[in-house]
Amino acid sequence: MSLAMKQQPNEEINVTPLPITKPEAKLYLSFMYVAFISLFIGGLMGLLQVLVRSGDFELPLGIGYYQILTLHGVILALVLTTFFIIGFQYSLLGKTVGMSDKQRKLGWLSFWTMTIGTALTGTAILLGEANVLYTFYAPLKAHPIFYIGLALVVVGSWISAFVNWHQVYVWKKAHPGQKTPLLAFMVTINMIMWVICSIGVAVAVLVQFIPWSLGYAETINVLLSRTLFWYFGHPLVYFWLLPAYMAWYAIIPKIIGGKIFSDSLARLSFVLFLFFSIPVGFHHQLTEPGIDPTWKFIQVVLTFMVIVPSLMTAFSMFAMFETTGRKQGATGLFDWFKKLPWKDVRFVAPFVGMLAFIPGGAGGIINASHQLNTLVHNTIWVTGHFHLTIATTVLLTFFGIAYWLIPHLTGRKLTPKIHKLGIYQTIIWAVGMLIMSGAMHIQGLLGGPRRSSFSEYGGTEQAAEWVGYQTAQAVGGTLLFIGIVLMVYIFVDLIAFAPKGEEEYPIAEEEEDAQPTPQWMENWKLWIGITIALILFAYTIPMIDIIQNAPPGSPPFDGIL
Repeated sequence: MSLAMKQQPNEEINVTPLPITKPEAKLYLSFMYVAFISLFIGGLMGLLQVLVRSGDFELPLGIGYYQILTLHGVILALVLTTFFIIGFQYSLLGKTVGMSDKQRKLGWLSFWTMTIGTALTGTAILLGEANVLYTFYAPLKAHPIFYIGLALVVVGSWISAFVNWHQVYVWKKAHPGQKTPLLAFMVTINMIMWVICSIGVAVAVLVQFIPWSLGYAETINVLLSRTLFWYFGHPLVYFWLLPAYMAWYAIIPKIIGGKIFSDSLARLSFVLFLFFSIPVGFHHQLTEPGIDPTWKFIQVVLTFMVIVPSLMTAFSMFAMFETTGRKQGATGLFDWFKKLPWKDVRFVAPFVGMLAFIPGGAGGIINASHQLNTLVHNTIWVTGHFHLTIATTVLLTFFGIAYWLIPHLTGRKLTPKIHKLGIYQTIIWAVGMLIMSGAMHIQGLLGGPRRSSFSEYGGTEQAAEWVGYQTAQAVGGTLLFIGIVLMVYIFVDLIAFAPKGEEEYPIAEEEEDAQPTPQWMENWKLWIGITIALILFAYTIPMIDIIQNAPPGSPPFDGIL
């Protein structure tokens, strides 16, 4: 029998979930504590930003605009997401393949390494010694503690990746010939992508930024540092997104009373994300000199390849929704839509996130298009895009996960009161984001800059044209902060005040008549080999050119790019 014809038994997707012990739950919850504390602090910084940009508010106590902008970006885009994702993924593997005492101890090592790194980075920002934004572009220069803290966060995440891989390895040894449970397969893919891409930012921080900030190097290769950052920065977006996809593919079906549409399709989409998420960083650098246009074009083509697994996911989700609805009696073309559980916040919050990804994905296509990118590059359009994709699609899905994950870990119940409050929170978030992100997109098309504070262009003719959109951003940002306060309240209630009980950890089974999963789907050497080959093809020659033909090194710069 040929390799392509070999199949793996479908019943392995339906492995009975394992119980989560109290020591395990304590570890997983620790990551959640940091994530939700970060949500509140980062959300407050975001509120202050939009108020300042409206032109009617000044920061007190000598706090700088770029200080809160940096804290907002770092703590939400890096800290909140990474801690939530790693805690969630630990729980997924604990539930599907198990966690040993040794693995749990290494899990704590990853937590404390990341937490110490976060504290160091946050301290540098709060002291005003790291007003370099979350992208920390050179020649902006921060205190060494900022970069050391970032390095520790990355190292801590690598520890968690190796723990995850070891969990799957142990399970595979105990279950020879059986396919890896779907969620464990997805976590493995996500952490392979994360480790490969974060090597870029680790090299930039350890080789360039730390020696430069300590005074051991007088200059820095700016183009090289930006290239290393965006080698990491674009797959970072998929590191945020793929855990949301895990919930969409394998958890939402259980919540709505359905089953996974296709195990093979889900796995293939994750493999394609691994291929096409990393070798595409140049599409963030389309306006930068020093990179051959041919290589920019190649990476733009590779960027558009990511559309394929995205469309596969959309097809799989809506096929599952329709199949489930028809099993529940739906007959018309769209009657299945009415059968979805619109009063279940565990479904509603992620579903609103899915809808937000439609315009968010369309905006991403614009950002990656060479000609259209020149219109929106470095405008607040890009900020609006990030808030649609990450702050809506990803965060609303994370909120939907929290509604069942937190009570499951704490041994409490998701009460009707919290259900209703969660629906209100989702509506407030959606309305607030529609107003704020919509105003950002429009102002961006009118040339409104991203990052800049009102004081830098207030009083100009353009500023008068933008004032209405900036007021709308302040209104939307205020609604979003109200949504954050509600979400933090819900989190605290589920941690400490909800009644004792048992809440389901929903993991769906696959459709009975789905095609068996081919064995070659778990050919890790092949997948990693193709990924590395694509990276080497896309980056080797341009990186050699950037290093060999670098302009004179750039000295420290005290302004804002």
